[in-house]
Amino acid sequence: MATPRAIPCELIDIRPLGTDLPSAKSVTLVRTDHLEVVRLVLPAGKRIPEHRAPGEITVQCLEGAFKFGTDAVVQTMRAGDLLFALPGRAHWLEAIEDTSVLVTLYLPQGR
Repeated sequence: MATPRAIPCELIDIRPLGTDLPSAKSVTLVRTDHLEVVRLVLPAGKRIPEHRAPGEITVQCLEGAFKFGTDAVVQTMRAGDLLFALPGRAHWLEAIEDTSVLVTLYLPQGR
């Protein structure tokens, strides 16, 4: 069953999943013509291969730890860390621990 997406002005719980983290799944929380917000759940060792986003993105570690890499730098992110990336910049992620990540994407052309 798909998780319903938020409607405008509805509260969205992004608190750490805690003991539910190992069984949780990634979910799109918000999707509009120009904005997408996704909670990624990555088990330890999971790698998301290099890819590019069409617009600016923010990546926030909610719990756990992961590596965020580009051709220029690899950052280790932990709970509370947030980074910003420019559109079209190749990047990848790799979970060091079971991890929950909030990704916000600006979609300039819509999808």
